[in-house]
Amino acid sequence: MKKTVFFLLITLFILPLCAMYFGTPPNEVQWNIIKHAYYIVAGVILYTFIVGQISGNYSQVDKLWSIMPVIYVWFMAYMGQWNDRMILMSFLVTLWGVRLTYNFARRGAYTWRFWEGEEDYRWAILRKKPGLNNPIIWMLFNLGFICFYQNTLIFLITLPVIAVYIENVAPLGMIDYFLALLFILAVIVEFIADQQQFDYQTEKYRRLNSGKALGVYEDGFVSNGLWRFVRHPNYSAEQSIWIILYFFSVVATDQWFNWSIGGAILLLLLFRGSANFSEEISSSKYPKYLEYREKVPRFIPNIFRRK
Repeated sequence: MKKTVFFLLITLFILPLCAMYFGTPPNEVQWNIIKHAYYIVAGVILYTFIVGQISGNYSQVDKLWSIMPVIYVWFMAYMGQWNDRMILMSFLVTLWGVRLTYNFARRGAYTWRFWEGEEDYRWAILRKKPGLNNPIIWMLFNLGFICFYQNTLIFLITLPVIAVYIENVAPLGMIDYFLALLFILAVIVEFIADQQQFDYQTEKYRRLNSGKALGVYEDGFVSNGLWRFVRHPNYSAEQSIWIILYFFSVVATDQWFNWSIGGAILLLLLFRGSANFSEEISSSKYPKYLEYREKVPRFIPNIFRRK
């Protein structure tokens, strides 16, 4: 995991810089929007670091993961003088944000004591690992990866909203509306996957707490519904959502690779590392998970797999 984190931190600096050489670089107005928006990002980094250190709850970024992109895109749309394509993209990101915030809230992530609430179980496991169990090292990890890396990534994946703000750009067309439809479908798939996970875990713990036989919940992990086809259908949908958002910039710039692609690539790398770590934990907890991994693809369904 430490090697993965180091790799992600390195790519955070390299990929966005390399992406600037794809296609036409940002114009003066776009740079101005990026600069002003990152002032907000810097404030959020500082906030999440301080609150996480004081409270001991290191999921402060998780609480804002579904909220800050909505704020960023509407700020960008405002700075872009309410460009039609920017408004459409902002509405789509808002739809995504409302759904994800709801899913996080029902798991107890938000309380009136804003610094409390559910903490991602993986942080507690990481804190116990050799090296990271040192308080100073963990504080640096919290600042560098949890706060700086993740908050910057959250901002980078919204950059296509700025990339569509160019002079003499084509108006909204059928391709834009088709992408909007794909975006909404991906949000629906993510909702279904999260609901199936939520229903499974809720019933599993209800049976455990009441002393009832576990039955089909004895495996410990969900493997039916969308989870029959891929091991992480929610992750698959989430990655698809931000790739689709990037394609709005492809339509606007008429360039398959443009400077706003860095965030989408970094997100794919993050989910790969996150899935590796999650599966490592699941394999150690549930004996049948290794068999499940052998049979079911990770992110992309194998349509040629025999039943």
